[in-house]
Amino acid sequence: MGWAPVAIGLCALYLPTFLTFSRTIWETEEQAHGPLIVAVVIWLLWDKRQFFLVSEGDPRPGIGWLLLLIGLLGYILGRSQSIPLLDIGSFIPVAFGVLLAMKGWPGVRALWFPVLFFAFAIPLPGLIVDAATGPLKQTVSAVAESILYATGYPIARSGVILNVGQYQLLVADACSGLNSMFSLSALGLLYLYLMRYRSYLHIGLILLSILPIAFAANIVRVMILVLVTYHMGDEAGQGFIHGFAGMVLFIAALLMLFAFDGVLRMAFRTGKTA
Repeated sequence: MGWAPVAIGLCALYLPTFLTFSRTIWETEEQAHGPLIVAVVIWLLWDKRQFFLVSEGDPRPGIGWLLLLIGLLGYILGRSQSIPLLDIGSFIPVAFGVLLAMKGWPGVRALWFPVLFFAFAIPLPGLIVDAATGPLKQTVSAVAESILYATGYPIARSGVILNVGQYQLLVADACSGLNSMFSLSALGLLYLYLMRYRSYLHIGLILLSILPIAFAANIVRVMILVLVTYHMGDEAGQGFIHGFAGMVLFIAALLMLFAFDGVLRMAFRTGKTA
């Protein structure tokens, strides 16, 4: 069996899901990255198109059909019961099942990253989001307050509420940094995959830096909003600058990641890091 029927079948399965998500979940700020992840996965698969033209393989139909069946059952349940995690998440076992059934483990080794990268398009379960958002907001608020207070600003904190001068600011869920951590993790992993570094130490240091960089950038974002509100008023802090600050700080976090990688490359090239 060729790959054309497989591609048609996957499109028939998941295009309705993508269309549904484009009108619902992907319209939210938290999941707006979903279409970009799907586009990146399609590009990565296209980049590996030569693999699909090679006839050699070591098919493993037993485990392949089992994974495919599990994925299809998850898809049916998720689609019929409106469970996004199962609906779109079923793509991963379905894709691995097809690869094993047609190409065996060589297929999995060749395409493991595009398939697993698709996980970033899956909405995080509400339990995980709720469990992570609260502590992150508390920590971001505390650190931002400490830094601004140390620099002389009249700021006090009550939970996730910051009082600066005559203004009161609530550190909302969007300011917890969870979204930027998730997005920066996706871009960081894609960057490492494309760079194809051979040093596990280099790769490990980049991976370890992603979350601290995203967290630090989000603290700076909150501090900027507090300063803008204090000096320019509540309307300025909650208006255009609020959204603009998030975009700018995410770009800054990405540039910080690239800069850190540049430092590591210089260190590796000079033999200072082993």
